[in-house]
Amino acid sequence: MRLSAVLNLPRFLKLIINLVVLATLLFICQRVWAQEWRPVRGGIPFGISGIALIQQQSDSLDFLIVHDNKKPDQGRLAIINIKGKNQPEYLALNWSSKLLPEDLEALTSIPGTNNTSFIALASAGKAYYFKLDADKKTISDIKEFILPAVPKGSNFEAFSLQDIDGKLVAVWAHRGEAEQPATIYWGLLDLTKYQIILAGSSNFTVPFPSGNVRHISDIKIDSAGVVFISAASDSGDDGPFQSAVYVAGSLGDRNNKIVFRQNSQLVPLYRTNYHKIEGIELVPGANGGVVVGTDDENFGSAVYIVGG
Repeated sequence: MRLSAVLNLPRFLKLIINLVVLATLLFICQRVWAQEWRPVRGGIPFGISGIALIQQQSDSLDFLIVHDNKKPDQGRLAIINIKGKNQPEYLALNWSSKLLPEDLEALTSIPGTNNTSFIALASAGKAYYFKLDADKKTISDIKEFILPAVPKGSNFEAFSLQDIDGKLVAVWAHRGEAEQPATIYWGLLDLTKYQIILAGSSNFTVPFPSGNVRHISDIKIDSAGVVFISAASDSGDDGPFQSAVYVAGSLGDRNNKIVFRQNSQLVPLYRTNYHKIEGIELVPGANGGVVVGTDDENFGSAVYIVGG
């Protein structure tokens, strides 16, 4: 062995030791990070494609979720309960009509109903209004209607309602994919006619993720009109997945017309390299936050409270 090699051996060993320590620390950090996510159910039929708050208590949150299933023997709705640091409890709900919806991709509560009435949206643009009896764990009064002016090839993954200046504002989105931008639509919902009057639309893209990205995988509006969206990339049933949450802009009443002011500089409020976020909900208060739910295909679903 050459003398220079002998002299450099301790330095080489130090490098190896440092790399082992660094890898161990990264592994531990990743395990701790993973524990912040709470698994809901495993397997493709249990992916969360939309989520809406039912009830908020001091140490407990109840959510209604939808699954994007298409087969008759697969569930469409469920209630999950998150209590303290416990793993979520899952309770499947039956769809009360014989004709099951296919590919439910979004869910929102209806303002002013105390989280007892909801609208779920299927990817083709059909909306389902229904009432929830959380105590009896049943739904009723299902009514169907179609989004206005649905362009050919649309694939809707997002829908939300909010009371803005005394008007029931609806916002929904075609997801877009890769180089094709998402499209955000907004309008006014007339619940007496189950009809939305379209007010406008805008194309939308995100800086992250990239590749097989769905620029909008869900959407929610807060009481100030701020529009939150999630974006996600999907490389197949086994991933890898990436997601982010953004403020897309704001909706407001201007000259008696609902207008959307798009955010020109998108800032990721949260990002993950391990999950495909397809549902978001806004929970106010000290124990709240932006709640995200995932459709991780073969890996099932999980929830996480950003800032919670």
